[in-house]
Amino acid sequence: MSDSFDVIVIGSGPGGYVCAIRAAQLGMTVACVEKRATLGGTCLNVGCIPSKALLQSSEAFAEAGHLKDHGVIVGDVKLDLDRMQDRKGEVVTANTKGVEYLFSKNKVTWLKGAGCITAPGTVEVAGKSYSARNIVIATGSESVPLAGVAVDEDRIVTSTGALELEDVPGHLVVIGGGVIGLELGSVWRRLGSKVTVVEYLDRILPGMDGEIAKNFQRTLAKQGFVFKLSSKVTGAVADKYGVTLTVEPAKGGAAEEIKADVVLLAIGRRAFTGELGLAEAGVATDARGRVVTGKHFETNVPGIYAIGDVIAGPMLAHKAEDEGVALAEILAGQAGHVNYGVIPGIVYTWPEVAAVGQTEEELKAAGVAYNVGKFPFTANGRARAMGMTEGFVKILADKTTDKLLGAHIIGPDAGTLIAEVATAMEFGASAEDVARICHAHPTLSEAVKEAALAVAGRALHI
Repeated sequence: MSDSFDVIVIGSGPGGYVCAIRAAQLGMTVACVEKRATLGGTCLNVGCIPSKALLQSSEAFAEAGHLKDHGVIVGDVKLDLDRMQDRKGEVVTANTKGVEYLFSKNKVTWLKGAGCITAPGTVEVAGKSYSARNIVIATGSESVPLAGVAVDEDRIVTSTGALELEDVPGHLVVIGGGVIGLELGSVWRRLGSKVTVVEYLDRILPGMDGEIAKNFQRTLAKQGFVFKLSSKVTGAVADKYGVTLTVEPAKGGAAEEIKADVVLLAIGRRAFTGELGLAEAGVATDARGRVVTGKHFETNVPGIYAIGDVIAGPMLAHKAEDEGVALAEILAGQAGHVNYGVIPGIVYTWPEVAAVGQTEEELKAAGVAYNVGKFPFTANGRARAMGMTEGFVKILADKTTDKLLGAHIIGPDAGTLIAEVATAMEFGASAEDVARICHAHPTLSEAVKEAALAVAGRALHI
């Protein structure tokens, strides 16, 4: 095996492995450093993929209890959590093995071990030095800790531990009302847990459109979620019986205790850059520990680049993938590009929540005049046939030009539906453009068309 490469990527998550594969496709010699026993990083191993596997399985379990509404009688529905966890493992293995195959196919060398930048152009892995013309930092992120809440991945868990629970908790308390907490809370709520969400802010899903977030909270409450907003956790004591949390009003006040079987700490994630030797190599980081980069992902040290969760921007796998491709193409002398204005965000609960572009709050703050078009799934024929009429589509367009500025969906398959608007926005389309596209009937996507029609006040089915 060669000790010298055109590109060494540190980290094999979605950003890292995609960057490595694309660079190899473009004719460069590439190595990817990964300390896990399997490729794929947090996303494939203990994040996106296993959580979606459990979300799908728990959704099937919950739906089975309502099949009688469709005239399907199945008798008592029973949970086999061991099998559900085994299936999750099978899905993870298939994905990580898939990345390993792609590395082999594209002649990407896997350097096994933790990587450290010992000098510009030099990476040390498992005691051996390798040289590269270009080094890409793609080490992802880790769960943010909280003072007074000591994670043991048994009683007090991060998302990693929440994916591995051997029993359904009687009471799961989720600290944090963001995407990760609500997704994993949904898994265990469907399987029988009482779920309480403690959130410091006065709303869930900070950064999402406010109207969507309020609607989503009401929906989750109907599913059995209990919310304690504007509240902070100041302490947690775990024993073999469970966890006692101390919770206070965010603005101060009398404390109360909450008893839980399991506590999920999900207050956010932070860049994972420890032990990379960044300070020694002279690589600049910001106040939040993220690697500082320019418009072409370059750091302040020539030949060292960074992508994904370790740099500014939304911590999303698809954002990291796009950056990985763009950087590989830039290194090959091409014009790599990422349009950060059209990166969709999705919450994979049921109903799903999806967004792309700007929120109403952002447009108001920027002083942008806009029109709103909304269409409820209760008026969509396919949604009625599916028995899934929760939610609506909201489209925001410039008041003067009709250019699409954002879209926000809560409802069935919102994560798939948002792609249409993202595509339209990428090409600078207007709401009128989407409204004039012929959408197949009966499909959920007709709700997107109708919301686009509603921007001009001419929706047909409401």
